[in-house]
Amino acid sequence: MNISVELTLTPIQDDFEPSIIHLIKKLRESGLTVMENPLSTQVYGEYDQVMEVVTKHVKSSFELIDKGLLYMKIVKSDRSEYEPHF
Repeated sequence: MNISVELTLTPIQDDFEPSIIHLIKKLRESGLTVMENPLSTQVYGEYDQVMEVVTKHVKSSFELIDKGLLYMKIVKSDRSEYEPHF
């Protein structure tokens, strides 16, 4: 089953960029389809593979911060080819 995952990592500290950059770079290295915009990062692929990669790299990013939030949305389908029809 394919899924689409949207992630927004929000470190609660002054030096917030390194952990976000770390997460995005690790997701890019995974071989999954990864798209970014100024507000979030989307990851697309097979459920087990996406969840394994996300779990592993969110943990390593959390280890770089004292406090933070991760917002995650999961859609049961690969929405990487989505184009608005309006």
